[in-house]
Amino acid sequence: MTKLLLIFLFACVASLSASASDGYTDFVYAGCSQPKCTPGSPYQFNVESLLASLANAAAYSSYANFTSTAAASSSPAYGLFQCRGDLPFSDCHSCVRSALSQLSSLCPSAAGAAIQFRGCFLRYGNDSFLGKADTSVLYKKCGPPVGGGYNSDMLGMRDAALADLTSDSARGSYRIGAAGYVQAVAQCVGDQSAKHCEDCLAAAVAELRAACGFAVAGDAYLDDEAGKTLAIIIGLIAGVALIIVLLSFLRKAGNYGKY
Repeated sequence: MTKLLLIFLFACVASLSASASDGYTDFVYAGCSQPKCTPGSPYQFNVESLLASLANAAAYSSYANFTSTAAASSSPAYGLFQCRGDLPFSDCHSCVRSALSQLSSLCPSAAGAAIQFRGCFLRYGNDSFLGKADTSVLYKKCGPPVGGGYNSDMLGMRDAALADLTSDSARGSYRIGAAGYVQAVAQCVGDQSAKHCEDCLAAAVAELRAACGFAVAGDAYLDDEAGKTLAIIIGLIAGVALIIVLLSFLRKAGNYGKY
């Protein structure tokens, strides 16, 4: 699960976006498995116990993973949540609880599901996905093109800000890159090794450059094995995207659109 948050803070997410004021509980996307939980089954009980543990842990941590075997060790439920690195615990807790609320309506009784907000990511399932990495692109979103067309100065700042994200692996999983008035933000989910995080970050940066061209903003979310099990992906991003996960911003003193 190499994630640059969010994010579905899946493998990873890297972003360039137009506004730093986007709400951290804004919905980005969700994924639902086709198999359903059998009502009253040990697995359903384990999922309910797992989700309660994740909600409680978000009050004092920005990342946690659990394995629930409360009802039966033969039907384990695995799950994790992660919040954006700049969110205080109070906002993280609020984001995770909101994500759980929406997930229950978007993926009712799903055996496995994941949801990405701009500020947090949550996933659960019956497969042991923790620590597994995959840099396949799961979801991406690009903003509108730069006003006036090609602008070498803006593109140069964009590339420099993205390159700044990968310039020092010792900075940890949450990183902010900057060049001029351009900011780029990325985050890997906590179950990933440093090597998996670096690989995912490099892939996410390359995807943003290739997919979003001359756009003023963009988000890229990379998979972490979830794309192989979550058959239905629902994406709704209002306006120009950020991640949460959540997660980067392109701006020019509040007037980026005139560049």
